Amino acid sequence: MSRKNLLLSLTERKLTAVNLPTEQSAESTLTPAMERNRNRGAFGAITRSIDELAEKAQAVKEFEAKLLEGATVVELDPEQIDVSFVADRIEEDEAAFEELVAAIRERGQDSPVLVRPHPERPDRYMTVFGHRRVRAARALGRKVRAVIKLLDDREHVIAQGQENSARADLSFIEKAMFAARLEARGYEREVIMSALSVDKTVVSKMISVTKDIPDDIVSAIGPARNSGRDKWYKVAIKLRSDEALEKARGLIGSLDFLSLDSDARLEFLDTGLDKASAPKRKETAKALVWRPSDGKVAVATKAGRASYTLELTDKEAKPFGTWLAGNLESLYEAFRKANS
Repeated sequence: MSRKNLLLSLTERKLTAVNLPTEQSAESTLTPAMERNRNRGAFGAITRSIDELAEKAQAVKEFEAKLLEGATVVELDPEQIDVSFVADRIEEDEAAFEELVAAIRERGQDSPVLVRPHPERPDRYMTVFGHRRVRAARALGRKVRAVIKLLDDREHVIAQGQENSARADLSFIEKAMFAARLEARGYEREVIMSALSVDKTVVSKMISVTKDIPDDIVSAIGPARNSGRDKWYKVAIKLRSDEALEKARGLIGSLDFLSLDSDARLEFLDTGLDKASAPKRKETAKALVWRPSDGKVAVATKAGRASYTLELTDKEAKPFGTWLAGNLESLYEAFRKANS
């Protein structure tokens, strides 16, 4: 496949939104009873999740097969292969990686990785996609099955981004960080749109999220694989002030935060920022009540920031209040002398 046809095959894919439900396949291998119940309750939720994962896995296989069609597969020493020049993950899922290692140990490497000759280091290669397969081969001490293609940087990031976008395990924030890294390297929005198979509006929201949420906070939260763009965008809006950022950094350093998984950490931060921004209730000053020995009048006093209120109640309230009003001058003079 020529470089021109390769790029065409990469950019002709339909642009879609990120982390939104995919259309389910019309074909089904479920029994009639299972079909009737697939959308009901917990069984329906599990069935839909399995369907979506299967569709994602199939999409990855089809994309890789299309890109690698007609290419020669060779075996390379994984020690000769470097990672991509643009990172696309926040952290590695070690449990999933161990499962991959076990699967390759048992069945071998099902599909080849894509590498390109390293643009700066002779006799070495750079991974375009298949980083975990390269790492698994290195852990097993065996050669990695690979296809070598002459790609420039632009073709590299489009292929890497589209292959990762087809996967089920790359979260919204990881795609957003990938988009931000591409923009920081000077790539145009059209390239980022092609790499992630999303439209211009989605790219703008992704990059705005990464601008509002600093890298240290994203790293502390992690990939949050079950949280979509709406949750991240909501948190990003709340972090558009220095006070909110200070509060957020306090929250991510707390033991409560650190004890949670990634998705729960994002929820914890969202809730914590809500509490921090909620208006504090003003404490109501307690009224002090005075009564004379005969109990015929009650005087409630309440002190404000720049005021002092007297409220008279009971039988003698009105005559006593009238007397106070008529003697304010002499009472004030007595007050001045007592405080002179």
